[in-house]
Amino acid sequence: MKKRILSVLCSMAILCTSAVISSTDVNAAEAEQKVVDGSVLTTEESSTGYSAPSVARGEYLMTGDCTISKAGLTRVYAYASTTANKEVYYMATIVYVEEYIEEEDAWGQVDWWMEETNNDYFLSTAKTITVDRGHYYRVRANHIAGDQYPYDETASFTDGILLP
Repeated sequence: MKKRILSVLCSMAILCTSAVISSTDVNAAEAEQKVVDGSVLTTEESSTGYSAPSVARGEYLMTGDCTISKAGLTRVYAYASTTANKEVYYMATIVYVEEYIEEEDAWGQVDWWMEETNNDYFLSTAKTITVDRGHYYRVRANHIAGDQYPYDETASFTDGILLP
């Protein structure tokens, strides 16, 4: 009986030790992640970014968000949407797909487009972009809404995802 209790205690001690070591390794890996212009360089399959609530000020604009995800070996899928508090005369979403340029430690533009609508409260747009492998990519978007100029405006951006 004593051998069983001793065996269980040893097993629990080993389990606890390995859990602590694993947790330390994960925290160390998280601390080593590089951040460029607010975007973390990750190996995730996709990333979504949201406009900060304090930035989405004004009478008309509610939120903005954007997403990037892998869509094959050399393609990324980019999506962005803008939501207003009520139906507005003008809405626009400007979407930028950017590539991390290691030599400059900065993001460079790969593609961009703009979607507009009138007399609506929601606008979304999406596109699949062909890119090079071995680089990080992110989506950045500007969200605009209002009944008259100057319109309410906010921005959102994703983390960078790696296309290996």
